[in-house]
Amino acid sequence: MSDRPTSAAPPAAPARSGGAPLLSIENIVVNYGAVEALHGVSVDVAAGEIVTLIGANGAGKTTTLKTVSGLLKPRSGRIVYQGEEISGLAPHVVTAMGISHVPEGRGIFPNLTVHDNLELGAYLRRDKSAIREDYGKVQVLFPILKERDRQRAGTLSGGELQMLAIGRALMARPTVLLLDEPSLGLAPMIVREFFRTVQDLNEKEGLTVLVVEQDARIALSISSRAYVLEVGRVALAGPSAELRRDESVRRSYLGY
Repeated sequence: MSDRPTSAAPPAAPARSGGAPLLSIENIVVNYGAVEALHGVSVDVAAGEIVTLIGANGAGKTTTLKTVSGLLKPRSGRIVYQGEEISGLAPHVVTAMGISHVPEGRGIFPNLTVHDNLELGAYLRRDKSAIREDYGKVQVLFPILKERDRQRAGTLSGGELQMLAIGRALMARPTVLLLDEPSLGLAPMIVREFFRTVQDLNEKEGLTVLVVEQDARIALSISSRAYVLEVGRVALAGPSAELRRDESVRRSYLGY
């Protein structure tokens, strides 16, 4: 791709708050066998912030999220959440600590009902009354899921599946939500509605969001800060509004 950002990897953009970031990815290196996929990626996310990772396919965006959630282990560097290092912890431990991951492809169990998929989101919790409360909140947030409660998840539309995926993640009552390519395969109108819901959760519930999104235009419009990844490195980082005006970002990712 021509006219891509070519800056050397900068230090992470400063977090929005004055204190330590809620989630800090510090110079992580990640391998797939002998192939190094991330070459020292650093990303900070402040509490109550929406941060986005953009970049071409193969840039390392999904690998970054998988490493945060424990699906991959960094070869070096570290990940710090709420002041505690979580590098290499098992995924269920990371989830229990308050980080929920909605993977690319959604990861829904198609042969289970909507109800059962949502209940699986709370499998680490024991607070039954609070689980029931959160179940009701998800049904208010996504009324179609209430209508489909006993329907097999594999029969849902793409938009409904994405609602189910985020609803299941919310059942874990996370502090941080990791979203990987949520717009994939969805109609533009559904994408806009989905991201409005994410913004509402951020603004009204204080949910912190780290999102990987191929649609750079919408990703930069809903986030406060962004990182541009290229071949496993951070090429650019800064406030989303500034990156929208950056000529190299406009040409490479926004199409104008």
